Amino acid sequence: MKLKKGDNVIVITGKDKGKEGEIIHVSPSENKIIVSGVNTAKKHQKPRRANEPGGIIDRDMPVHASNVMLVHKGKPTRVGYGVNADGKKVRIAKRTGEVIG
Repeated sequence: MKLKKGDNVIVITGKDKGKEGEIIHVSPSENKIIVSGVNTAKKHQKPRRANEPGGIIDRDMPVHASNVMLVHKGKPTRVGYGVNADGKKVRIAKRTGEVIG
């Protein structure tokens, strides 16, 4: 999977098309990610402890990785791999050819 936790992505298809957020969790085995503020669902939650409130909360649900694109320098881009001068494998933005974070 070419996306990592902490990457900024934009949704390219689905009900949340155009929304942008940061990846919170990555699940490579299912090819799904959780993005903050995207694909939220209402969850009815009971209070587990005395100081924890119950009620209806918004929860971010997983999105398939193919429905998002990495944002590099403000624009969505595809991600590729390359080898730098040290011989390390690095992620490269296809749009600009620059090394990503």
